[in-house]
Amino acid sequence: MPTKVTNEILTAALEGFEAQKTKINAQIAELRETLSGGPAKPAVAPQPQKRKRKRMSAAARARIAEAQRKRWAASKKAAEPPAPEVAPKPKRKLSAAGRRAIIAATKKRWALKRAEAAKPQSPVAKKSAPARKAAVKKAAVKKTATRKTAPAAAQSVTETGSQ
Repeated sequence: MPTKVTNEILTAALEGFEAQKTKINAQIAELRETLSGGPAKPAVAPQPQKRKRKRMSAAARARIAEAQRKRWAASKKAAEPPAPEVAPKPKRKLSAAGRRAIIAATKKRWALKRAEAAKPQSPVAKKSAPARKAAVKKAAVKKTATRKTAPAAAQSVTETGSQ
C-alpha cells in the first residue's frame, strides 16, 4: 500500500537525519582525539539549523488583520450587556408662573433683610448686658473667696451684710 508523502513526514525524516549526523560527528571527533592524543577540532562544526523565515505578503497580512478585527468585534459585542431601549426623560421647563413666584419670594426675602439691617440698634443695650454679666461674675467670685479664706464668724457677718 503506497503511503502519501506529506510535509510532516519529510520534516520528521529531516530531523531524524540531523540527529544522526550530530551523533556521527561526535563519534568522529572522539576517534580523532584518541588518535592525536589531545582534543581535536571537529571536522565540521555542528551549527544549529537556521530556519528560513518565510516572508508574508502585504495582502496576507491585511487578511489576517481584518480577520482578527472581526474576531475582536464579535467578542466585544458578546461581552457588552444590551442597552436598555428606554427613551430619556425630557428636560423639565420652568413655567412663567413658577418663575414669577420665585422672583416674588426672593424680593420679599431681600426686603425683610434690608429692613432688618436698617433698624437702629441701641448700642447702650448691647454694652450694658455684657457689663452686667461681668459684675455678677465678680460678685460670685468675691463670695467664694471670702468663704474660703475668712474665719467662721467673719463669714456670717459678710453673708448677712451682703444679703
